[in-house]
Amino acid sequence: MANKPHIRAISAAAAILVVSMAAHAQEQTQQLERIEITGSSIKRFANEGSLPVQIITAEEIKATGTTNVADLVQRIPAMQGFTIGDISIGSNSGGIVTASLHGIGESYTLVLVNGRRLAPTGSGSRINLNSIPMSAIERIEVLTDGASALYGSDAIAGVVNFVLKRNQKGGNISVDYSNPVGNGATAKTASISYGFGDLSGDGFSLVTSYRHDEQDAMKSGDRAFASTAWIPFSANGRNYVYDRTSASADPANAAVTFKRLPTEADTVAVLKGYQFNPYRQANGTCAPNNYYNLTNTIPAGSTSKEGTANCGYDFVGTIDVYPETKRDSFFASGEAKVGENFKVFSDLIYTRTDVIARIAANPVPIAISTTSPLFTKYVQPYLTANQIAHIDTVTANYRANDFGTRDSQTLTDGKHIAIGTEGSIGDWDVNASATWSQNSLNEKYIGGYFKKAEFNSLISSGVIDPFVPTGNVDAATQAKIDDSIYHGSIRKASTTMKAVNGGASGTIFNLPAGEVKLGAGVDFRNYHYKQTPSDDAVNGVIYNFAANPAYDLERDNYGAFAELVIPVVKDLEVNAALRYDTITKIKDALNARNFGSDESATTYKVSARYKVNNALLFRGSYGTGFKAPDMLDIAQPLVTNGVTASQYDCPFPGDGSGSAPCKGGKSQYTQLSGGNENLKPEKSKQATFGVRFDPTRNFGVSVDYWQVKLRDAVSAVSADQAFKDPTKYASLFTTYQLPAETNPYYAFMALSTNIGQSVYKGLDWQLEGRLNIDGLGKLTTTINGTYMIKSEYTMPGTDNVFTSSMGKYGVDASVVFRNIARATFDLNSGKVSNLIRVNYRSGYTDIAASVRDVATNQPATVQLQVPEYITFDWQGTYRYSKALDFRLGINNVTNEAPPLTLRNSSGHQVGYDPRYASPLGRTVYLSGSYNF
Repeated sequence: MANKPHIRAISAAAAILVVSMAAHAQEQTQQLERIEITGSSIKRFANEGSLPVQIITAEEIKATGTTNVADLVQRIPAMQGFTIGDISIGSNSGGIVTASLHGIGESYTLVLVNGRRLAPTGSGSRINLNSIPMSAIERIEVLTDGASALYGSDAIAGVVNFVLKRNQKGGNISVDYSNPVGNGATAKTASISYGFGDLSGDGFSLVTSYRHDEQDAMKSGDRAFASTAWIPFSANGRNYVYDRTSASADPANAAVTFKRLPTEADTVAVLKGYQFNPYRQANGTCAPNNYYNLTNTIPAGSTSKEGTANCGYDFVGTIDVYPETKRDSFFASGEAKVGENFKVFSDLIYTRTDVIARIAANPVPIAISTTSPLFTKYVQPYLTANQIAHIDTVTANYRANDFGTRDSQTLTDGKHIAIGTEGSIGDWDVNASATWSQNSLNEKYIGGYFKKAEFNSLISSGVIDPFVPTGNVDAATQAKIDDSIYHGSIRKASTTMKAVNGGASGTIFNLPAGEVKLGAGVDFRNYHYKQTPSDDAVNGVIYNFAANPAYDLERDNYGAFAELVIPVVKDLEVNAALRYDTITKIKDALNARNFGSDESATTYKVSARYKVNNALLFRGSYGTGFKAPDMLDIAQPLVTNGVTASQYDCPFPGDGSGSAPCKGGKSQYTQLSGGNENLKPEKSKQATFGVRFDPTRNFGVSVDYWQVKLRDAVSAVSADQAFKDPTKYASLFTTYQLPAETNPYYAFMALSTNIGQSVYKGLDWQLEGRLNIDGLGKLTTTINGTYMIKSEYTMPGTDNVFTSSMGKYGVDASVVFRNIARATFDLNSGKVSNLIRVNYRSGYTDIAASVRDVATNQPATVQLQVPEYITFDWQGTYRYSKALDFRLGINNVTNEAPPLTLRNSSGHQVGYDPRYASPLGRTVYLSGSYNF
């Protein structure tokens, strides 16, 4: 019954489309716009070319109601598998947001600005979309076909090219305000742009733009579906509880381990590790905001002195589910004629993004001495004499709520300068350019993390008692707590790209069917990735903090390409491209050595289009691609990478005592990451076949089948895989000791490796048309989507065992959706227009989650079916004059909440997946634009 409104909505959309199609067939107005597009060094047009390209115009950008480039791009149905800003909460991502075509991965989608590369974030190819100024965008061109034969590495899945404004005359001021229902995430933007000069008339032009964006944070408690880590739910007619509470509790849990005891029989008597909550032992119940942990092996009220009797702390209510963000961006573009046949140009982009993310108060292990008053008061009464005599370690797993939430601030600067010239020599078009681009960040701690010496003093002096509930300190103690908070940078990192390129294109000879054209070019790129941890991070000033490693890595890329356009017969055109690349070994300046080896690759692509008549066009392509592994995938030493997202039983329990290197009960284990010097470049084969049908000037349909086959894809065995079968993956486990831990414990190593194969297949489709409705105006209808046919890959750690994330939560902790679609109906009545958009995402099978059956109080495993997700948007536009217009809109009109999922990775949020459904809910926005 709950799906009936959705069925009615889809049926209504289909009915509108059928009526529109019938009416469009009778209309004979202006033909759909054609525009130059990305994907060739020789100019082509979208509907006439052999490549599947989606164009997003400036007006369509305004109609989305989005306030930033990331939200705009990630609404495209062909996009899935990207990184979102929400993931900055609890990670060191710096708020990076990316593009990913067809779920193949963000590292395989090439992002360009005016046809040129930007500096990536980190050591690879991921481009932060926040570094692109939204107010400067003229249009976006999305090539959904592999393009390595023209652009080189990273273009296996396709290309997203942001074409920025040039030759604008006059100015524009725009303001936007959006406010979700409920608290948090209010957004405000303001921009101004101005252009003067005309290239053809004045011999020069200059366009400048400045924009400021602000978005408030949203707390998890502001949304019911995101407010707790203790989630009661029903499935299959039974009631369950999903528990993601933390063993680092408020007040603290105590974890006790014991020494192994040789007996007279020369065997080993085992005293098993014991975890319990002293507050619960004394009061019979857990403290507020804590739950009796579902991993317990000891029933409430038991007098047993071994096992797990923890209280689990509900940390979720204190975290952000949407980060606080500020962004300033500046853009300037200039062109000037040089003689009759040449011009020079330059682009300058600067962006600064300031992201503040807040997560739960610090979960810290505190070593408790057996001679301390804390041991005597809170631990000793609940141990037997035999246990007391053979204690190895005592640890308080403490949640430092009196110190506030952990707040991190990341300042990211994007700088991009491109200069060049283009023109003609005879019948040949020539161009050359140079680019300097840098993405740099400074990650700071601004709250909730504390200095080691000051914190130890608070504990040793008894000022802070970890076994007493927080929130009751006096003013003097609070002043000492405030003085212990660490404020400062923990690391700085930058990636700098330097590039030069040149090319030429022209007619080389004529065939009966037309001109044979050649395009050719060369390019060089140098990438330099550097990371420097702060002195405080390295010198142990911050409590229980493992410093980020230092890097200074560099490598070069040389490439050359040639492209031919051959008119075989009338209306049949073939395009052939060939490219050769060399990527050098990685230079490690810190260790004065090289990693990896020089790698070379030749890629090609053959595409064709056949225009049967003015209404029908066929197009297709076949080609190869490659991608060089990220520098850190090859050269990264073994470094800490946080902790596992889920809690696991000890991978190698041994005698079952729970003593180190095991942790007692289910626990999060340290995760390490590292590179692999023997990694090979990834290789691919791509193919497409499509048809474009325009039976009238006002109705068109296109369908493109595509497939990508990858081999030697770089991946890593996931923690879920390894902990489910630790014997098989024993080589991925080691031991590691964090600064505040008393012993080394097991740690999981996520190491880069080449897996066997990945195969992706799907259909991109689009219907579009226009209809004049007497008395109402012009109705423009656009319905487009992506239907995934196959998405499977070799299980990491195996050579030939395939698995899939198609319509389910896969071992790679992600979902590839079978269907993503969007329908837009825009009725333009002159001064007033109304737009309705329907957004659709199919359902999927959730991860198999460990839960507790309420009726039996026993552990169980449940795998939910996450339902389809449909939202409706509306926007009204009032054009007061040619200079002034206003827009009022509502995104997610029905306030559709994200569906329940029990996923256990990809962010601190619990109960929903922010990658696939926005937590904002119904959002009202207002914007105004004035041209002068």
